[in-house]
Amino acid sequence: MSSAKTPPVSPLAPAFVPDLPPIRGVGLATAQAGIRYSGRTDVLYVGLAAGTQAAGVFTRSRCPSAPVDWCRAALKGGSARTLVVNSGNANAFTGARGREAVALTARIAAAAAGCAEDEVFIASTGVIGEPLDARKFEGVLAGCAARIADGAEAWTAAARAIMTTDTFPKCATRSAEIDGVPVTINGIAKGAGMIAPDMATMLAFVFTDAALPQPVLQALLTRGTAKSFNCVTVDGDTSTSDTLMLFATGAAKHEPVSDPDDPRLDAVRAALDDLLIELAQLVARDGEGARKFVTVEVGGASSDASAHRIALSIANSPLVKTAVAGEDANWGRVVMAVGKAGEPADRDRLAIWFGDVRVAVAGARDPDYSEAAAGAVMRESGVTVRVDLGLGTGKARVWTCDLTKGYIEINGDYRS
Repeated sequence: MSSAKTPPVSPLAPAFVPDLPPIRGVGLATAQAGIRYSGRTDVLYVGLAAGTQAAGVFTRSRCPSAPVDWCRAALKGGSARTLVVNSGNANAFTGARGREAVALTARIAAAAAGCAEDEVFIASTGVIGEPLDARKFEGVLAGCAARIADGAEAWTAAARAIMTTDTFPKCATRSAEIDGVPVTINGIAKGAGMIAPDMATMLAFVFTDAALPQPVLQALLTRGTAKSFNCVTVDGDTSTSDTLMLFATGAAKHEPVSDPDDPRLDAVRAALDDLLIELAQLVARDGEGARKFVTVEVGGASSDASAHRIALSIANSPLVKTAVAGEDANWGRVVMAVGKAGEPADRDRLAIWFGDVRVAVAGARDPDYSEAAAGAVMRESGVTVRVDLGLGTGKARVWTCDLTKGYIEINGDYRS
């Protein structure tokens, strides 16, 4: 068993990790189980109060991990008492042994939490194709259950425990009210590579003390995902293990809400959406080898869906991403990405901006094009690429990062 390598922190990392407040009904603990590396925290245990409701959105990969299959089945019950996450091994493409490992993990966790096995949710991240020895959870999860905590340090430790090639922990918090009753929402995420919008594109876990039934919780999460994690991409590759879950403990004693469109949920909906967007952007900022955070905005499309597909074509283009890495205002690569998207587009109506600098218009280079002005935009750590198709009112926004030699180096020896 080797020791974990510590990658340098991304230059796009936030200046500080926020202190997350306690969530009533949520307790966290971490441990070292030696899943892949020695001397590294690699297990997160979350204890949840009785009555906690769960919602989830998962990868659309046709080769999902065993934990994803388990969570999908467990969600049919709606309630949750514990969440177990391990890093270092994805328990994906592991056949019958993978399913057996998940079942054993659930039995160990259920015993530790004093709950039914179908109230246990499990997520794994790391190397694909390596069998996971779930016996390593024996004693570890019981120990975690005995020392759960809810302070800021516990939340930060939780975010660190689920990291793989991440260079910084990803945490966010928001507050809102329902009928004047305060509600808190905390979230943690991991993700740096194998990131593409087709659900959640990594692991993310969000917790609130709101008292919301499972159907409402699911509707809020699904809608929020469309605006956040389905709008972030690092490399165009969707993981086998993508999991985004939302847990509501019900500790906030507000009047019942049975409709996700109830106006009383407006503040909570906005806070949740904002938190999910922040977590998604943090994933892009920690893209493997990233040096630039890139926002792609597309307008004037024939529909929002068309705009979204064009924005992803731009954001996922290796040529666009390497141009950003090289600080090259090569708008021809953006034209290429628009044209290959297979969506309605008219060359002679197309306009392109880098930041506030228009570089192309009406099917040609802008007559006032300034290489100096465009180059100055490309040298910034945050670059916005904006496209107007001139066809309609459809619009979309996605986030990505540049593509550098660092990405190749990280993934070239990922299993080493």
